[in-house]
Amino acid sequence: MRKALYGIWMACVALAMSSCTGDLVYSHYENVAPANGKIIGPNNWHMDSVARFAYTIDDSVSDYRILLRVRHMENYPYQNMWLFVNDGMQTDTIEFYLADDRGRWLGNSHQGFYDMPVLYEESKHYPDTGAYTLEVSHAMRDTLLRGVTHIGVEVRKNKQAD
Repeated sequence: MRKALYGIWMACVALAMSSCTGDLVYSHYENVAPANGKIIGPNNWHMDSVARFAYTIDDSVSDYRILLRVRHMENYPYQNMWLFVNDGMQTDTIEFYLADDRGRWLGNSHQGFYDMPVLYEESKHYPDTGAYTLEVSHAMRDTLLRGVTHIGVEVRKNKQAD
């Protein structure tokens, strides 16, 4: 029960934060393409396949909110997901829930596809302006993670207090 409440709470926080006013700096989705161009079937995320997101920061004074977005289908076999996220300086391992304890999918749905925003950084400060890269790969035990279609990143500048 506690996990379900935490998962629902995190989903609500992420959804609320994704709709907060803030200047959108970057938003992009990557198809979870097979590793090394291997044909492994649609919507299978290979453990060696890394989604890379390159964006530019023009303001080194402001803080930024970073959301990861996971698009998956109804056949995703688990309640949760683990990801490795590398920002070029460190690699984080994060876990989040895609479904509650009763198996109901969290996030937005459309025709059997689900889009789940996941708060990665609430207030990230970039010391310099310029190009940055974020790399995301799955950290599940499956070599081929079934049912995942896209991984996205959204970077928004936090509003400054007046």
